[in-house]
Amino acid sequence: MDFLRTDDSCFTHLPHYHFSPNYLTVDDTEGGELRLHYVDEGPTDAAPILLLHGEPTWSFLYRKMIPILVKAGHRVIVPDLIGFGRSDKPTKRSDYTYQRHVDWIKSLLLQLNLNDITF
Repeated sequence: MDFLRTDDSCFTHLPHYHFSPNYLTVDDTEGGELRLHYVDEGPTDAAPILLLHGEPTWSFLYRKMIPILVKAGHRVIVPDLIGFGRSDKPTKRSDYTYQRHVDWIKSLLLQLNLNDITF
């Protein structure tokens, strides 16, 4: 699968968005891998909260909520869906299917071993 990757320098100096980037790879279903970005803040053993964005946003949407939820004692996971934010961006519109998005987020949940999630 052909994709674009936005250079990390494009994400410096964003207001209220001072989170360390985290990345994992997901299967692109065509024999390759895509890089998926996610914010992971708070204690790793705390009750996880998963925040998902819609179109056309990315994890930046939750920049003011994340510190509040962390202060309340939660672990906050905020992925950038494939095609958005710091995640890789497939170049063909046909690469974006509902099933692929489901599979990519499922891979995130399994790789991070998240259980008892508040959505």
